[in-house]
Amino acid sequence: MRITDVTTIKLHYDMPVPMADAIHYMPARPTLLVQVHTDGGLVGLGEAAAYGGALASTEAVILNELRDTLLGEDPFTVERLWAKMATRSHQRGRSGMLMMAISGIDIALWDIIGQATKTPLYRLLGGYRDEVTAYASAGFYARDKGVADLAEEVGTYASRGFKHVKIKVGRNPEVLLNPLHAMQAHDYATVSLEEDAERVRAARAAVGPRVGLAIDANNAWTPSIALEFMQGVGEARISWLEEPVSTDDLDGSADVARTLATPVAGYETETGLPGFRDLIARRAVDIVQPDVIWTGGITECRKVAALAQAAGLPVIPHVFSSAVSTAANIHLIASIPNAGLLEFDQNPNPLRDELFEEPFTVSPDGTVSLPDRPGLGVTLRQDTVDRYRV
Repeated sequence: MRITDVTTIKLHYDMPVPMADAIHYMPARPTLLVQVHTDGGLVGLGEAAAYGGALASTEAVILNELRDTLLGEDPFTVERLWAKMATRSHQRGRSGMLMMAISGIDIALWDIIGQATKTPLYRLLGGYRDEVTAYASAGFYARDKGVADLAEEVGTYASRGFKHVKIKVGRNPEVLLNPLHAMQAHDYATVSLEEDAERVRAARAAVGPRVGLAIDANNAWTPSIALEFMQGVGEARISWLEEPVSTDDLDGSADVARTLATPVAGYETETGLPGFRDLIARRAVDIVQPDVIWTGGITECRKVAALAQAAGLPVIPHVFSSAVSTAANIHLIASIPNAGLLEFDQNPNPLRDELFEEPFTVSPDGTVSLPDRPGLGVTLRQDTVDRYRV
């Protein structure tokens, strides 16, 4: 079997109400799907993250730089193909957009291998568990969304069986070094640090004492602000503090991790194995958070997970895009011993809920079962693709 083509599908969904995290304004949910075609008729499906820019820019890397490297190759030689893609384009950098582009292709290659061997991908990768526990990822900022609205929102997740909920913090213009000041719509739905603390306390009251509550600052704070904030919400018993400082501030993140009893999680915005190696070696994180559509695909994320396991650290991948991202990450999570939690985005997104003939659903006990079909085990719904295709 040989690779005959690599193609992409650009999808775009406009949010009915724009949402925001600490620094990013999100009026839409764009998605870049990747398909790897073979002469045996099998087509692998993947997704390449397109965060921070246009879909067309990541698509150009895939089609104009990586595609020719793959044509005529055996899709089973996934490690060698990964090395060829990364090495031939190494002058583009060892992280960022190149890793996003490689991710989409790598996932599709693993999907082909699973289909060809008639094996669900998570079992092909090791099959550590058959189901994972989902946590509700939500609590974003939006226009006219107050503390009471947030509390009502997160309370519904607890009532639906989620055992963990995560909300956003950090959209605070008074923090001088907050990257928010340089971002699009920097004055949209902002709150003060004290208002953010009220949001956290209200969320804790809404979910009750038995549901885990995590908070995500999306790189908005300095170490001192992070420590001050956590001291102010100590009674909320936070499960983990995600990306409290800049991804580049290893010393700062290590200081926060060393000082707090609350685990520090991160950093999804680190997009390669060397960067995660440094985060782990410096003990800048207590929870490691790669993303298979962002961090070099399944091939690279397995290596990140192995580094984390060797250091005695859990892995909770970042998952925030389409249903393909959910599928690829859930197979990784189910295949490794030091994972188990699936980030399950709760914001409106038909590219997550309506993209597959076999959607992922959360059971009343808060778990998601792995598909027993080969590869990723999913089938694109053509009507959804047609409706949102760019």
